[in-house]
Amino acid sequence: FFLLIENTFFIFSRRKKSFAGEIVLITGSANGIGRQVALKLAPLGVILVLWDIDDEGNKETSRLAQQNGATRVFVYHCDCSSRKDVYEQADKVRQEVGDVTILINNAGILLGKKFSELTDEDFEKTFRINFFSQVWTCKAFLPAMVACNRGHLVSTASGAGLLGFYRMSDYCATKSAIIGMMEAINSELYHGGKHGIKTTIICPYFISTRLSKGFKSAKPCLFPVYDPEYAASRIVDAIKKEKFYLIMPPAVYLFGLKIFLPRKAVLFFESYIKFPESMEEAFGRK
Repeated sequence: FFLLIENTFFIFSRRKKSFAGEIVLITGSANGIGRQVALKLAPLGVILVLWDIDDEGNKETSRLAQQNGATRVFVYHCDCSSRKDVYEQADKVRQEVGDVTILINNAGILLGKKFSELTDEDFEKTFRINFFSQVWTCKAFLPAMVACNRGHLVSTASGAGLLGFYRMSDYCATKSAIIGMMEAINSELYHGGKHGIKTTIICPYFISTRLSKGFKSAKPCLFPVYDPEYAASRIVDAIKKEKFYLIMPPAVYLFGLKIFLPRKAVLFFESYIKFPESMEEAFGRK
């Protein structure tokens, strides 16, 4: 139902963002979705800024982006789990490239441990990389967007931010926090008269990247595991159309029904799609 409303709205919406001249910063750009988004944006006239701790992977993304038509690509080593590093690299970007106009927060980790197995250090690490890195990047680049009332914040959350899942307590907590933060920022921008700044929240199911460690869906017709290239094409299209939410696949909308259902029904749903078994197979091996 929600997907039908969304698609009907965008069929009649004529507005599409032009990427020419935009300074686009992507975190976690060395592989997976981050790399593929960079490659999709490369021929569109953007200036790419790539952040990752994997220097070799990031250089390869830069090389491939230039092959795809990017004329200006800037590569930075940035540990997004470090507040100090994020702010230092943000200063470098402002001095060497300019003010970022599209921020794509993509860096993240998934440990896949049960709550009882997670150490305090595990929780802190997941929150630093998945959530606080987005807090720090938004604080670093949003003020310049506000000053000129122009920009776009794109945050990779997850369907797991809409529903708590087996072996994902820390991950779900961070993704839920991202959704709440971005909705609040969007509200503050709108009511503050900054209508030129857009926000997009990405809520996918699993994507076949290093993060998922070979996770296989037991119900691929309902919950397919998307290829990173396809996911990236959907993300770039959502940015172009200035969508507030990108939820994929459509079945992820079902996660929002949890507020109407008893908890047993939600657990039955998890059992039906064999999510615990899939997580055990992907992450439960010693």
